[in-house]
Amino acid sequence: MNAVIPIRSASATGCTDAPVLKERGQREVFCGLTGIIWLHRKIQDAFFLVVGSRTCAHLIQSAAGVMIFAEPRFATAIIDERDLAGLADANTELDRVVTRLLERRPEIKLLFLVGSCPSEVIKLDLARAASRLSTTFSPKVRVLNYSGSGIETTFTQGEDACLASMVPVLPQADAMSDAPDLLVVGSLADVVEDQFARLFNQLGMGKVRFFPPRQANDLAAIGPNTRYLLAQPFLADTARALEARGAQRIPAPFPLGIEGTNQWLWAAAALFNVAKNHFDAVTEPARQRASAAVARQRTQLAGKRIFFFPDSQLEIPLARFLSRELGMELVEVGTPYLHRQHLAEELALLPEGTFLSEGQHVENQLDRCRAAKPDIVVCGLGLANPLESEGLTTKWAIELVFTPIQGYDQAPDLAELFSRPLVRRLKLAA
Repeated sequence: MNAVIPIRSASATGCTDAPVLKERGQREVFCGLTGIIWLHRKIQDAFFLVVGSRTCAHLIQSAAGVMIFAEPRFATAIIDERDLAGLADANTELDRVVTRLLERRPEIKLLFLVGSCPSEVIKLDLARAASRLSTTFSPKVRVLNYSGSGIETTFTQGEDACLASMVPVLPQADAMSDAPDLLVVGSLADVVEDQFARLFNQLGMGKVRFFPPRQANDLAAIGPNTRYLLAQPFLADTARALEARGAQRIPAPFPLGIEGTNQWLWAAAALFNVAKNHFDAVTEPARQRASAAVARQRTQLAGKRIFFFPDSQLEIPLARFLSRELGMELVEVGTPYLHRQHLAEELALLPEGTFLSEGQHVENQLDRCRAAKPDIVVCGLGLANPLESEGLTTKWAIELVFTPIQGYDQAPDLAELFSRPLVRRLKLAA
């Protein structure tokens, strides 16, 4: 018989009404431009043109790890001294760059003009530029814009801004239809999306659409009959835009770990009148496989203490998974923004008394982390090396965004992302 991992029972409210320490101070995060790295792989005929500085170009190139001879679907229109001094018309220059790009890359169907800190500082109106260029190149190419600026944002908000910019161009659903439609919202790796699509199909839920789509013109129609599931916890603006179009969110935890995935799927299945015994029969094989594999990782992680610096907005769902399915102790769970409505189901599953913080004051958080001496620290790249030099074991938060971690089959891989640094530390100490 396959091993079944024990899941801690939740208290009545968990951390639903728990106090949250609000932190405001120095921050250590990437900017929203980083979201291009996974978005350009997801929307396969889209192109992301950053309007920014050479620093922006270096960030994207370094983060993506793209070879110089590759043909990625992103680039930077560099704002130089002539633009800043007003010696060149930035809009004319942008039109020239876009025209040259589309002549060279005729396969592009959707072009994003991505704002940056420099473009916002000089007040370059990219919304107007996108409208003008969309008119010029329509219907072959649609041009949209969003801000990837790192001013007062964290890096996953780049995806949120991108998807929110796409919502106004989604078709309107047929108002005469009474049958609800399901839309899964948030970028997922193709392998994960395919797994979920198969499960929804086996559950008899009909055609389920995913947003963003793999092809720019494969847009789901939305309206009052649309029900949507958030696959990522950092999509507040996208959710707001969908609800303005009449769509309704299905409350659920996020699909991280076995428990989270099961409750996420069941929230939609129950709404679409799937019988519970049929749901259990369809999901049982995947749950058993994942449970046996996660149990092996639990031997490395149970009882270990973990500290989360605020970085990706994935912190609360990850903390729930690590605590309930792997037996880890939560020292502090910090998150850049805490959306209580979207995270209500997650907060209810956290152990009562979990220390929660929102926002960042990196010096204060470093002091608390050093005093607590946790077994593992989840943090950004800028903090990881200094903390490692002090003897702390770290996990890069950004790796958790780049790696497929949603769903039953990915639950063991997610657990291993946390056990691997601890195993490495033990080997180095031997």
